[in-house]
Amino acid sequence: MSDPILTLRGVRKSFGDTEIIRGVDLALLPDERHALIGPNGAGKSTVFHLISGMLQPSAGEIVFGGRRIDGRAPQEINRLGLSRSFQITNIFPRLTVFENLRMAVMRPHGLHRKWWTVAARDRRVREETRRLLEQVRLQRRADAIAGELSYSEQRSLEIAMTLAADPRAILLDEPMAGMSNEETAYTAALIREVTAGRALLVVEHDMQVVFSLSDRISVLVYGQVIATGTPAEIRANAAVKEAYLGEEVTA
Repeated sequence: MSDPILTLRGVRKSFGDTEIIRGVDLALLPDERHALIGPNGAGKSTVFHLISGMLQPSAGEIVFGGRRIDGRAPQEINRLGLSRSFQITNIFPRLTVFENLRMAVMRPHGLHRKWWTVAARDRRVREETRRLLEQVRLQRRADAIAGELSYSEQRSLEIAMTLAADPRAILLDEPMAGMSNEETAYTAALIREVTAGRALLVVEHDMQVVFSLSDRISVLVYGQVIATGTPAEIRANAAVKEAYLGEEVTA
């Protein structure tokens, strides 16, 4: 088995006297799709905030690519090769699809401190932006206003923006939330395609997607990982069944 690209060891997070994350241990392997599931309020998004530097752990350590990243700023973690999306779409709704993605592409090309017009003329940025639009099947929507896209198209745009830095690992926070069955199937297939060759850690409540997409699953309950295993192992795990009290994860 390969060494993990991302490791959490004894990670805790308290807000005042309230401990939200209570000693999480987690390992994400290179090239694997790993789901983090659990009831509402279990702390899944908090774990993502801790990994990506939005929050700092109260204890424990987070290692990415052999380097400690707990305590580092989000932009520094991103430069190391870890990108994430959020539960709520994080786009500029008044800009076009192309303009949104171009802004994400600018940074890894070293153009983020140049004027907009200079970046707009840079051939590397234009070519990379077009390539990513094709990868997420939005090339025909390049000139559309981002805020006018369908919800699934907005999520596709956000996924493209997370790919702009060519990350080694991607965190996706509920990418299928609020989608129809058709949109969910489309987005799940897109995620499977664009994460090939990368490590993926995904939080998702659609258990059909979780079990079909994931190589391994970790179950977070009350700020602790109670089980990690293959989809078949998680389905059969008695502790998971008890924690979910008959919810669809055990179906």
